[in-house]
Amino acid sequence: MTGIRSEIQVSFKIIDNVVLELFNADCFTFESLNNRLSKGTNDTLNTAFKAKINNLANEGRVGTQLYYNTVLVSITVFKGEKIKFSDITSHWLRSYEKHLLNEGKNYTTIGMYTRAIRAIINEARRSGLIKENQYPFGKDKYEIPTGEGRKLALTMQQIKSVVTYTDGRETTERYRDLWFFSYLCNGINFADLLKLKYSNIVGDEICFYRQKTIRTSKVKREIRAMITPEMQAIIERWGNSDRKPDNFIFPYLNGKEDAMQEKKIILDVTKRTNKRLKVIGSAVGIEGLTTYTARHSFQSFTLQTSKLQKQNSWQVTI
Repeated sequence: MTGIRSEIQVSFKIIDNVVLELFNADCFTFESLNNRLSKGTNDTLNTAFKAKINNLANEGRVGTQLYYNTVLVSITVFKGEKIKFSDITSHWLRSYEKHLLNEGKNYTTIGMYTRAIRAIINEARRSGLIKENQYPFGKDKYEIPTGEGRKLALTMQQIKSVVTYTDGRETTERYRDLWFFSYLCNGINFADLLKLKYSNIVGDEICFYRQKTIRTSKVKREIRAMITPEMQAIIERWGNSDRKPDNFIFPYLNGKEDAMQEKKIILDVTKRTNKRLKVIGSAVGIEGLTTYTARHSFQSFTLQTSKLQKQNSWQVTI
């Protein structure tokens, strides 16, 4: 009995010391306490990534889960399966950047990978797993590169050449029309497009929230897109014939999929659409035509319209 009491006292003393240390560092949370007490299983970058991936899987955030898993594979190829937090210096990060460049990765991808590492390091810092002077990111340390991605925005004439193109194949016309629907629906991305249900149709509008930002935005902004005759025609041609409110507008998902199955279907449809868009782009002389082009084109059109409205308003005021 005395031995058990002694072990309990030792355990409480360990917890007390960790709590005191975290309070002194002004970074106490129950999560940081738990991380410090389980430090033995969470003391490498690899294990921290695995813990993050498991949490994302439990939350059903499949896209982010796959993203972190890709980075985990990459750092494991670079430096093995037991990368210590103390190894992650600005020099280590610059070496990793060079490694990615040698693999043919662009700076946009490198920025994404190193931001994932920074997120893990930030959690480790908050949990007290690394000291402040070990933090490798920031001015005069390692600064994450920003890639200059090419955002292709089409002119109205180019959009017309895409939506009127046909090679006589139903597959081409189906994916072409999905792309056009995406453009007309305020540049909706394909993940949100394929999740639209008939219940999202309210009167003569489609109302939805962007899944990409709904988790992170404090204010949830509903997006409303007027249903044009072209959109209605696309629904009539390719939409789900059973128009119950809970049915998806486009018949790719059925609602019975788990998060991973849903993600795979969305990726597959996006891939197939991009394959057809490449064919269309080659035929009409537009290089780099993808599903993202619809969003960039809508944003460009909206910006130009806004500028014209401001100019007209200024002229009326004068």
